[in-house]
Amino acid sequence: MCGIAALLLHPQERAPQTWQEMGEIFTRSLIFNEARGNAATGLAMIDSDGHFQILKRPLPASEFTRLPEYRQMLEQLSSTTTLLLGHTRLPTKGSPANNDNNHPIIAGHVLGVHNGQIENDDELFRRFHYPRQAQVDSEIIFRLLDAVSPQLLNGQYLNAACKRLHLLQGQFTFLSSDLRMPRRLMVLKHHNPLCLHYHEEWNTLVFSSRYIFLRKAFGRAVITEALPHDQVMIFDADTLPRLGNQPQSTCRFSAAQ
Repeated sequence: MCGIAALLLHPQERAPQTWQEMGEIFTRSLIFNEARGNAATGLAMIDSDGHFQILKRPLPASEFTRLPEYRQMLEQLSSTTTLLLGHTRLPTKGSPANNDNNHPIIAGHVLGVHNGQIENDDELFRRFHYPRQAQVDSEIIFRLLDAVSPQLLNGQYLNAACKRLHLLQGQFTFLSSDLRMPRRLMVLKHHNPLCLHYHEEWNTLVFSSRYIFLRKAFGRAVITEALPHDQVMIFDADTLPRLGNQPQSTCRFSAAQ
């Protein structure tokens, strides 16, 4: 059991107060998700050109969010930022003392966070001879996706990615960003919780593993959606004003038997 917190932002200018409010919502979400995992916490910030920063430590979120480095990252939120990706970890494989095991994880061009457990990660690493940075089972998700180049598939990226993801066994919810298409966010919910809320004023999708946080943060009147199970979804930061909480594209997922 781990916690996921994320913001997918339409790239645009915002008032200084709005940036502060968005950063505080993200921070509160991380701390709220500490109940799902307190062994490590991490943050990735991705810009529309693929530039990214990662900060992660073997600390609970309540301590991590007080780090000067964390606050300095949030102060860099700008009109080019498209994704804040956060994670609170309860380890199942790989010691949090090795920071490479903590999330967000970078695998080639793909950066992501995962909640759950992959049962056949060792088998898939052997089968495909992928490099392995750490011991954590989550890494195999992002290695599989890194092997699918969005530039070479002429619009068939999602179908090709789904074929790779079908190889996975276990229970898993993940969010990932391919830095070759940094304005897009891939999401899959398979047995583990994940909800989202579209904040129309901010043109931003807010994701959290904890539904109750979104209700507390935005009020009982907001529409807070539990994402469908077993749908691989791609959300695009550029289309948020038009599509809101609807993905740009989807495909059906079924786990390996």
